[in-house]
Amino acid sequence: MDPATLPAAPRFPLPLKAGFGICLVIAVAVVLRRAAALLASPGSSGPPQMADLDRWFATHSLLTWAHITCALALVLLLPFLFARRTRHARPLHSAFFLLGALTGLTAYAMSRYAVGGWLERSAVLFFDTAFLASLLRAYICLRRGDLPRMQQWTLRAVAILLGIATTRPVMAVFFATARLTHLTPHQFFGIAFWIGFSLNTLVIELWLRRAPAQPNNLP
Repeated sequence: MDPATLPAAPRFPLPLKAGFGICLVIAVAVVLRRAAALLASPGSSGPPQMADLDRWFATHSLLTWAHITCALALVLLLPFLFARRTRHARPLHSAFFLLGALTGLTAYAMSRYAVGGWLERSAVLFFDTAFLASLLRAYICLRRGDLPRMQQWTLRAVAILLGIATTRPVMAVFFATARLTHLTPHQFFGIAFWIGFSLNTLVIELWLRRAPAQPNNLP
């Protein structure tokens, strides 16, 4: 990939940068928490649905390890994908597409057990499909040499990917207010998934639609 042919790096506003950084930290924490649960014996503490979830992951450990290791590598790669000094590297883009495809495909299988039932599963299937579709569009644009559009579709894919991190603060609100709402994880997990993924998708889409008016952003 010739650096001279690449469009200017997008200039992200500070709130978007902060949100990106927070999502990265949460996403890494989510993966590490799942890895720790896999290495420990499935416990019975906490809501029954959460204990059932841990047991399901433990009985499908190979699939779970494949998913979380690919996801962790993908998340750790993201800062370099947008850094000015490394964003031109061809191996970086190849790794992004490969890890993204593996993460997305294994996520389909991981959705077989959902604490929030079909509402949660529908969110996972919908946004996972949107993630893979965005990833494919980005790859096609790269192959065609349409680098500005490749950047746009890459940003969409990344925003959806990090939606899993945004669901965590939403879940925390539901857990904190459970005594008032009397909602169980089975009832609010699906809602949290739809809210978290939708927020990320809407924020990046609104920014991309405003970005053309800014000379140094994506065309």
